Amino acid sequence: MPELPEVEVVRRGIEPYTAGWRVERVEVFDPRSLKRHPGSVADFIGALEGRDLLAAVRRGKFLWLPLADRDPRQSEALVCHLGMSGQILLGDHPEQFGPLLRVALELSGPDGESITWGFVDQRLFGSLAIDTVVETIPGVPAGRGSDDPGIPSQVAHIARDVLDPAADLSAIARSMRKKSSGIKRVLLDQTVTSGVGNIYADEALFSTRLHYDYPANRLSQSRALDLLSAVGGVFDRALEQGGTSFDWQYVNVNGQGGYFSQSLNAYGQDGQACSRCGRIIVREAFMNRSSFRCPRCQPRPRVR
Repeated sequence: MPELPEVEVVRRGIEPYTAGWRVERVEVFDPRSLKRHPGSVADFIGALEGRDLLAAVRRGKFLWLPLADRDPRQSEALVCHLGMSGQILLGDHPEQFGPLLRVALELSGPDGESITWGFVDQRLFGSLAIDTVVETIPGVPAGRGSDDPGIPSQVAHIARDVLDPAADLSAIARSMRKKSSGIKRVLLDQTVTSGVGNIYADEALFSTRLHYDYPANRLSQSRALDLLSAVGGVFDRALEQGGTSFDWQYVNVNGQGGYFSQSLNAYGQDGQACSRCGRIIVREAFMNRSSFRCPRCQPRPRVR
């Protein structure tokens, strides 16, 4: 599943085609991609066509595009979640996106230019929806990409991520330390801090020499902050390399994959020597998925 770096790469890719651009035409090829939209397909199309886009905003793994108001009493946004295999691609016409195109938006720019925004999704876990925007903290941006404090109601329960300028890392660390679960479960809890998935959790835990089952409530405040710093560091490094691509299911808006997979220390490295101590990285079952760790650098926590 695309995690924060991959979604941020997509946000940056579509950002130049938001402010000042208008949705001229919407085509829905598969209504299943609108499963989180509260109305019909016709309602979705009618709510978008003729609307001006204002920005491209992200919190955690969610993207949203605020829309120019039709009703001054109610602000709305186009909300996007990529799910397992969702892609946002830019092109000239819908036909170029292939058979997995689910929704297409044809946009016109302020200088008469045009572009087509294609939502492609193989596994159909991703979604698009028009949602009402609610206010959060006045004067504090709700996410990266806009100074507006408004956030779609479908995203409001998601915590701020560690790269959010408005995130309070000390408060996030205290929230983590209230949990008795293993630390990886806590990192994956999007209501504690958002954007972290399996890949970057394993990389941050490797960096801080923590086992995935280390109880979060046994961390000191300073060690919890070190872990959050490690999460931010691995996010930054992944962003520099365009995210992590293991197959064609994650690509940027131009159809190109990221190459951070070549820099991973733990995730997917089972059978390889640890870059720090030389011990062989192991793969272990975890929450219906896998965790990767070094047995020497990340020993199993002792039971109290």
